[in-house]
Amino acid sequence: MKTKAVRLYGKDDLRLEEFELPEIKDDEILVKVISNSICMSTYKAVKQGSKHKRVPEDVAINPTITGHEFAGEIIKVGHKWKEKYTVGNRFALQPALNYKGSPYSPGYSYKYFGGNATYIIIPNEAMELGCLMNYNGEGFFEASLAEPMSCIIGGFHSNYHTKSGVYQHEMGIAKGGNMAILGGAGPMGLGAIDYVIHCERKPKFLIVTDIDEKRLQRAQNVLTVEEAKKNGVELKYVNTKNIEKPEEYLLSLVDNKGYDDVYVYAPIKILAEQGDKILGKDGCLNFFAGPTDKDFSAKVNYYNIHYSATRIIGSTGGNTDDLIESLEMTSKGLINPAVMVTHIGGLNSVSETILNLPNISGGKKLIYTNIDMELTAIEDFEEKGKTDEFFSNLAEITKRHNGLWSLEAEKYLLENK
Repeated sequence: MKTKAVRLYGKDDLRLEEFELPEIKDDEILVKVISNSICMSTYKAVKQGSKHKRVPEDVAINPTITGHEFAGEIIKVGHKWKEKYTVGNRFALQPALNYKGSPYSPGYSYKYFGGNATYIIIPNEAMELGCLMNYNGEGFFEASLAEPMSCIIGGFHSNYHTKSGVYQHEMGIAKGGNMAILGGAGPMGLGAIDYVIHCERKPKFLIVTDIDEKRLQRAQNVLTVEEAKKNGVELKYVNTKNIEKPEEYLLSLVDNKGYDDVYVYAPIKILAEQGDKILGKDGCLNFFAGPTDKDFSAKVNYYNIHYSATRIIGSTGGNTDDLIESLEMTSKGLINPAVMVTHIGGLNSVSETILNLPNISGGKKLIYTNIDMELTAIEDFEEKGKTDEFFSNLAEITKRHNGLWSLEAEKYLLENK
């Protein structure tokens, strides 16, 4: 059958094309993709082309389908998997395959396996590893966003703390501790705030910094100080742009005792160094933001590493358990991944969106792959609605949901676009 997909041919070379999919093998599954959210990691792969560790060297002659945060419906099941997967069922996917040590994964490495497409073929390894999951939820966008949320959750599970004289790490953030999320008003930062104020292992104090006042205001509106307090977390948002010595100010908020857990959500040298400076004893800094510069570096205080047992780690991606946790918390209404989304578009808008991703303000860009629609900010629905009834109705729906994307909005879009 034919599919449409945005394929990578090399550095900065993306093409929306229609082509024929081969017949699936006995150990493969054919699916229809409904939604895919665009990740900054895809932009990094496009900027590096075949030099990216997940992109094959022969991508110029064997292009790969982009996108790895996707969900949809199962169309056809190979004989091997008929007992586990059923035609018509919905699915969610954990793209971090790590199959037999290979770095290859959907969205970077496969000819027929990626999210920015109408139909794709899921290979045997995804099922062998349990990465293709039956999904019983209603919202496709929630299943798509479970992937970035799983990365966030994995970051909180990756931090660790120690006890003097005991050679054993206690995994996870410090329960009841002080936490800072630096550069935290972007899409992944919002997901992190939502998770940490609603998960079981919470800090007592959470500071979120950014230098973009508009992003901070949106964060405060969708993840309020009152909501955090209701869940036992003292939350404070701070714009550090005009603070002369931000690390001193941040330390003053915790009586200069330092922070148990610090997350750096933007790959900026000054932010990484700031995070190191505010660590308390046994503090753990997670450099969550992935830089594109392989020579990226920042100063570290080795005196504190030696005498105060501070540490720096990095985490990227999540595992299947993290994705399951995200789906379960979403289904229970504990978290709302829609806080990350600020733009909606169709498959025709993907190439331009990826190539210009750092220059497009806001949060996550959510794509519905079987429709054509210009990438549009949710906040612009009302203005477009003055001349387009479709956007007028979408604006009314999002208003009812505190300006956020929702199941109601998704259903309306899929039925009317």
